[in-house]
Amino acid sequence: MDDLRYQVDLLTALNQKLQAEERMYRLFFDTSQRAFLYINYENGSARTLGSWNTFFDMTINEAARLPELEEYFSEESKENLRRLLFVEKEGKSRQALDCKLKDEKTWVCVDVSAFKNASGEVVEKIVAVSDVTRQKNHQEELSYMAYYDSTTGLYNRNYFITKLKDYVDKAKESNVVVSVMLIDIDDFHNISDVRGIVTGDEIIQNLGIYIRGLTEDNVIASRFDSDIFCIAIFDPCGHRSVDTIYRSIKEYLGKPMKLTDMTDASISVSVGVAEYPESSDDALSLINCAEIVMYKAKKQGKNTIKFFDTAILNNFLNEVNIENKLKEAVLSSSFYMNYQPQFYAGNKRLRGVEALIRWKDSDGNMISPSVFLPLAERNGTIIPIGDFVLNESIRQFMEWKKKFDLNIVLSINISSIQYTKPDFVPKIMAALNKYDMNPELLELEVTESVLIDDFKQITDKMLELRDYGIKVSLDDFGTGFSSLSYLRGLPISTLKIDKSFIDNVLKDDTSKIIIETVINMSKKLGFETVAEGVETKEQLEYFTENTSCDLIQGYYLGRPTDEKGIEELMLRII
Repeated sequence: MDDLRYQVDLLTALNQKLQAEERMYRLFFDTSQRAFLYINYENGSARTLGSWNTFFDMTINEAARLPELEEYFSEESKENLRRLLFVEKEGKSRQALDCKLKDEKTWVCVDVSAFKNASGEVVEKIVAVSDVTRQKNHQEELSYMAYYDSTTGLYNRNYFITKLKDYVDKAKESNVVVSVMLIDIDDFHNISDVRGIVTGDEIIQNLGIYIRGLTEDNVIASRFDSDIFCIAIFDPCGHRSVDTIYRSIKEYLGKPMKLTDMTDASISVSVGVAEYPESSDDALSLINCAEIVMYKAKKQGKNTIKFFDTAILNNFLNEVNIENKLKEAVLSSSFYMNYQPQFYAGNKRLRGVEALIRWKDSDGNMISPSVFLPLAERNGTIIPIGDFVLNESIRQFMEWKKKFDLNIVLSINISSIQYTKPDFVPKIMAALNKYDMNPELLELEVTESVLIDDFKQITDKMLELRDYGIKVSLDDFGTGFSSLSYLRGLPISTLKIDKSFIDNVLKDDTSKIIIETVINMSKKLGFETVAEGVETKEQLEYFTENTSCDLIQGYYLGRPTDEKGIEELMLRII
């Protein structure tokens, strides 16, 4: 009897222990936020545990019902899930995959483990399901940031270049063309400065969204830089050709852009196009070629499209070569000066000389100032070049002054970049003091482009120069941005009429009218006038007999020459 009681007590204790362990495991499953499905293939049973009802509104109690689980997943996930649920068919005992549920919002990780007996038959299986939506969304955000521009939804530059490389590789195999269009908004920085960053971003966004609408199979697009977009077309033809896409963009920009602040914005774009294999067989080089002609389009008036060709490449390479030599020339001071005389129109007496920089490169080639000075302004070497011109021409002028004691004027051309520097006036005065030159003998020539950026700041500097006694001459008048109304407020002493009018004065009545009007107006404003580029006897006679122009400068009376040539001229007039 005691033995029986002992057996009963032992069974009771074991049962209580099993119940306690079952409660513990159930609590574990129920609080794990994961759903579990246990399948026993030996008796065909199945059991759900944990947060099963959070994910699925069905209960699986038979092993044969396992395939029904597919109905709770999205169409794109079903095939992967089907293989996953029967992982043993692929010779695996465990595998996990991320799958999307039917609501198209929830992502779950499905982890399947299959357990076999000694004979290799699957006898048990556990399917564990956990919510990974937050992690998946975070991964997608990181992936989006890695591949896309957040403002426009277009590819970012790095990913676009990767895709373009794929296009080029595929084009090499298929023997087809790849076109690259680089699109830059004209004067965008001015728009952004005037209307603000927010408006600028909205303009970028609107254009980017429109360009995104042009993408399709074999057409990709990128926001390549701040206001630059890039489109690549694989095997362009028909509606997905460069011409068609460009016309579409032009048509879109032909109407004012409606902004959220209820205002309109009108913009234009300059486009450069390069194609594989004609322009280059490399993705990065294609973009570079498109960039070269895009900037060419800007220089030629903007709001246009330009295609890359061999001539443009050669011109670009030549510019790069000159630019590199220019930097070397600045370090080695291999520039020298020429001077061109200016004469009074009435008696042909010498009024002064204009200092003109010259450069012979390391290969012995003469490089025109019209070629290297714009490059110098672009790469910043115009500042040391300008310092050289200022000091060398004043030094030479003062040698002549001491030697010949002539009462003449030295004219020096000043770049707009030099003029806008804060130390511009102090540099001028330092050079004058260094060589003990009277400021009244110096005339600084500026082009009309110097007036563009900040008219008040520029005129304030002109007034400061005038207070020191320095003259200021407005060069190339009539070809740039000034108007007759500007002249009333400019503290200048001399107005130089551009050579383009002089060339046409004998055959074009309009040029005559312009010249005579400018001269008469200058007289009333108290300016001297210079006819620049007088190259024939007939042109000289026109100005001396038909106008009241004060000064003549040009090849007919005196070509640019070195210091020796100017000294010979001075000896003749002493």
